[in-house]
Amino acid sequence: MDKITSLIRLRMSAHDAHYGGNLVDGARILQLFGDVATELLIQLDGDEGLFKAYHMVEFKAPAFAGDYIEAYGEIIEIGNSSRKMRFEARKVIVPRTDINESACDILEEPVLVCKAEGTCVTPKEKQRKNKD
Repeated sequence: MDKITSLIRLRMSAHDAHYGGNLVDGARILQLFGDVATELLIQLDGDEGLFKAYHMVEFKAPAFAGDYIEAYGEIIEIGNSSRKMRFEARKVIVPRTDINESACDILEEPVLVCKAEGTCVTPKEKQRKNKD
């Protein structure tokens, strides 16, 4: 089976900033991983499935309002109904308010914001595509 992946890119808004200095709540990054996981399950099973658990979450760098974040995920192990996944969120564009209020830079090297691993489940009776 080919590797199953998903990638979404979103700009963090002032609404996503939960803390002083326009710092984005880490839960927002996990929400992005949830959206990526849902797409991965749809690709594999034809069903949204359910997120069961995170086994590891590691925040590596802050995300701020105005940052563009790419959330990437891939299925790394497939069981009867469980699907183990790996996720990364990377900052790819940052605002440059030191220059002016609308300046932004594309980062030459994306900055790893968060990485995680988790397991999702698609009950056998809901798996429409992953039939052996």
